Amino acid sequence: MRTRIIVAIAALMAASALVAVPEPASSHTLGSGRTIESASLSAVTVPLSEGSTATSILELDIASRSAGWLGPDTSLAEPGLDQTGLAGKPDVLQPDVAAGQIAKNYWRSDGNISWYGPGFYGRRTACGVAYTKTVLGVANRTLPCGTLVTFRNPSNGRMVTVPVIDRGPYVGGRMWDMSGGLCLALGHCYTGSIEWRYAGSAG
Repeated sequence: MRTRIIVAIAALMAASALVAVPEPASSHTLGSGRTIESASLSAVTVPLSEGSTATSILELDIASRSAGWLGPDTSLAEPGLDQTGLAGKPDVLQPDVAAGQIAKNYWRSDGNISWYGPGFYGRRTACGVAYTKTVLGVANRTLPCGTLVTFRNPSNGRMVTVPVIDRGPYVGGRMWDMSGGLCLALGHCYTGSIEWRYAGSAG
């Protein structure tokens, strides 16, 4: 029995000695100075079937290069597009633009606006409008008749657009005289502050 065990151990030892031990992927250490002789290299050719053409490697398109390569005079073209026969951009006549000024139609404030009514109802205004208690309009000294003006009462937010229908006011420092109908519509039948801006022309 002991003899069999000894024989089995000896056989295992002999078998382990025959097993190959793997080596590192590179069997040469760095810096060994080993060189490859060019004479030991040979050209490799790939046989092509009849009618086949060889593939050539084209240079990279200039658009694929880094931005640092581009210069002020560099022209880029679409890959594969021959632009030698393309015509330049046609000359287009540009219209002359006259210089001018644009007046911004902003809100203005009048701190001394008034209204008029009693004593004028039933008459014709300077612009030919029948002046009644309900007519909506405003008097101004210089603006053409029919000029539209928008008034806004800052105390209640009411806003009404009316035409110039009469001349006045004839009190120094005042620019507008509201009709009785306008002062009722705005809730501003007193002398005080109001906001206004031009709205256009009735004609």
